[in-house]
Amino acid sequence: MANERDLDRGSTVFGEIRRMARTSGAVGGIAARLAGARLGIRSDKAAHAEDLRAVLGGLKGPLMKVAQLLSTIPDALPAEYASELAHLQANAPAMGWSFVRRRMSAELGPDWEKRYASFEHEAAAAASLGQVHRATMHDGRQVAAKLQYPDMMSTVEADLRQLRLAMALYARMDNAIQHEEVYKELAERLREELDYTREASHLRLYRNMLADNPEVSIPEPVDELSSARLLTMSWLDGVSLQSYVDSKPSLEDRNETARALFGAWYLPLYRYGVIHGDPHLGNFQVRPDRGLNLLDFGAIRIFRPQFVQGVIDLQQAIERNDDDQAYHAYQSWGFTGLTRETMEVLNEWARFIYEPLLQDRVRPIQESDDPAYGRSIAERVHAGLKRTGGVKPPREFVLIDRSAVGLGSVFLRLKANLNWHRLYQETVAGFDAQLLAERQAAALLAARVPAPLEGTA
Repeated sequence: MANERDLDRGSTVFGEIRRMARTSGAVGGIAARLAGARLGIRSDKAAHAEDLRAVLGGLKGPLMKVAQLLSTIPDALPAEYASELAHLQANAPAMGWSFVRRRMSAELGPDWEKRYASFEHEAAAAASLGQVHRATMHDGRQVAAKLQYPDMMSTVEADLRQLRLAMALYARMDNAIQHEEVYKELAERLREELDYTREASHLRLYRNMLADNPEVSIPEPVDELSSARLLTMSWLDGVSLQSYVDSKPSLEDRNETARALFGAWYLPLYRYGVIHGDPHLGNFQVRPDRGLNLLDFGAIRIFRPQFVQGVIDLQQAIERNDDDQAYHAYQSWGFTGLTRETMEVLNEWARFIYEPLLQDRVRPIQESDDPAYGRSIAERVHAGLKRTGGVKPPREFVLIDRSAVGLGSVFLRLKANLNWHRLYQETVAGFDAQLLAERQAAALLAARVPAPLEGTA
């Protein structure tokens, strides 16, 4: 057992050094090009972004996850880098059977295979922090065993140092968005994702919150076959969302799937103050009945009831053109020192996000056929923030903004046509911040969710 646990306890310090040595050249290249740009020296950022992806592609770790998140925050990183790194989220290469045997032995003991009726050698899926194998229990249950890659603590810390460097370098050229709180939020959520015991609690939490929603399925954790680095859970049958879209389903079917997705994401937010913070295509499956399987519960965000109230208040403010209510909403989110001019720039982004909710009619999530429409809005907002002195987004804003943009892109891909206004109004009907606080506390206690990792960035 001692030798097996060296899989993660080898040398955190040396692991960080090795990883930083492999990535520092790429990040250093970004630094050189950014510095050159300040001096008026032109460089091929797209070509260097491809180099960066090549360097990082063979490394297990969260940089790809971070880049994907940053790509939904207007100009948090240069578009070329965020775009290239986002490609790493999918199709990550799996590790071989020798790793699987060592990981399983470390978590369940040397006789671990006897605890399953069968265990597939080939990974069914692989991502940034771990890979999934299909297995069968002795009672016939089909399960998914999610195994964390070796030495991920040092990997995350090394990647976070590189991320901090890259963000600091970009901030020297562009102060439209001050990244301090963004970085802290990313760091804390990534560190939480390393704890599969926490993720198992998130599965229990979502199964409880969505228990009355038959359109959405959540895996059930198997506690006796799980640990901090191994999560065994029920296997859910379904096809990837992209495969579903490629099969050219009818508009009725696509609308049904979109409606299930809307409820899966926003009912937990407005009733419990909880959101799944990783809305990319790989985390959805479509069931044979067009319902939804929701996967990967590492990046869960728990919000203050006052923050959720602010989300509703801002929607009402945008609908009514009420600047005073909008200002109050931004304050409740944690924005500080806002001028009215800066707030108006933020309102342009808010109008883009909330627009489908303001019109009581059936419509697509975005009516413009221009694929660059959202990007053009983001660029105008970015220019406005630069002009007005910049803004410091609060931590809670990071994942709520990501979810809104990420889900919008999924609804676009589904080409769904729904009355988004009525879906939203039905979801927030009867909202009461005090009742949310009570439901949230009870749900977290019942699911045994640990306290968030605050103040560790």
